[in-house]
Amino acid sequence: MSPLGYEYTTEDVYPSKISLVPILRSGLSMLEALQALLPSSVSVHHLGMYREKSTLQPVEYYNNLPYHSQGDETGASELAIIVDPIIATGSTVCAAIDTLRDWGVSRILSISILASEGGLRRAAEAWPEGVELWVGGVDAGTDERGMIRPGLGDIGDRLFLTLGK
Repeated sequence: MSPLGYEYTTEDVYPSKISLVPILRSGLSMLEALQALLPSSVSVHHLGMYREKSTLQPVEYYNNLPYHSQGDETGASELAIIVDPIIATGSTVCAAIDTLRDWGVSRILSISILASEGGLRRAAEAWPEGVELWVGGVDAGTDERGMIRPGLGDIGDRLFLTLGK
């Protein structure tokens, strides 16, 4: 029950069944805050992806999801939380969803600060029964470079002071 008296459904989830999956580099900007919100420590598995400039398609360059086989108790988490501040075209989050689904997760929660309408729609269609998208704000569209308008620019570049490189 909420402090205002509203009832809502709760679900117990155990830390061993949850993984935080920041998308490198920009997802690192949200990782510490999310870890502080959780009542217990959970595992963190990074996915490194970038958008190829001419096709705007995601390229995976790093994946540290632990190896597992079907029925392996140490395998995939039940809930993977994708951490990436921006969903622009939706390509990167869709690729992360596909990777995590192939890994064997049961549910995915994607947490972002800003999304474009089209990117959010595309991400929602990637696995409707298995993915929830939490987004702080939505802008109308993207430009020809796949950047949200008016947007915030490349968060990884801003975070690591590599603008223009």
